[in-house]
Amino acid sequence: MAEERLQKIMARAGLGSRRACEEIIRAGRVTVNGRVAELGSQADPERDEVRVDGEPLGQAEARTVVVLNKPRNALVTDAPHRGDRRPTARSLITLDVRLFPVGRLDAESEGVVLFTNDGKLAQQLSHPRYEHEKEYRVEVYGRPTDAALDKWREGVHLEEGRTAPAEVSVIRYERGMTWLRVVMHEGMKRQIRRVASSLGYPVRRLVRTRIGPVTLGELKPGEWRPLTTEEQEALKAIRGDKAKKAPGGRKRRR
Repeated sequence: MAEERLQKIMARAGLGSRRACEEIIRAGRVTVNGRVAELGSQADPERDEVRVDGEPLGQAEARTVVVLNKPRNALVTDAPHRGDRRPTARSLITLDVRLFPVGRLDAESEGVVLFTNDGKLAQQLSHPRYEHEKEYRVEVYGRPTDAALDKWREGVHLEEGRTAPAEVSVIRYERGMTWLRVVMHEGMKRQIRRVASSLGYPVRRLVRTRIGPVTLGELKPGEWRPLTTEEQEALKAIRGDKAKKAPGGRKRRR
């Protein structure tokens, strides 16, 4: 068999999307024939011995998907910066299988994070072209005006470009704060926080309550659970050929 890029081999073995596998390689966790691999390394899976964290890279493990209610200050990363003592979200899941997060959620935010060993599923849930909804409960300082909410719904210009339209509705006002429900498909880095601040209403608390068909349910912060039968069936549909996909992907408006 011809040599292939290492991240492609790893993704096929169920270790995550190619991007996630690139991060594993960068962290120095992969060896090929006993030598630490670098990004761009290639290997022949039939001839070379590829190991991750010292374990041989074999066939893909049984597909596992769990949902965690990430508490505030837990890090959605496998490799925190040196000296950072905050816990990783993965460390809260007591399963002895390789799992990686689907997408990201900043340390200050809380709520739904999916962990899986299914690279294809992770890609389809994370990429905006598949248009899977993400729902949030957002507490902001002040009382947003109707004009500000309309701007948020229509799209706001950030450094990367204009955000896609979003569903934004008021849940309640209390003690000078406002709780909002926000539903969107894309996810620029810290998008909700940046949009809210640009409109003059900084975020005090942000909780992701749903990714696609998977919701928090009764999970308390720090708790996790395997998916329900209904959620598993819904994700099977996402993983298959019937996944909702915009032809050619949606182009971000400038």
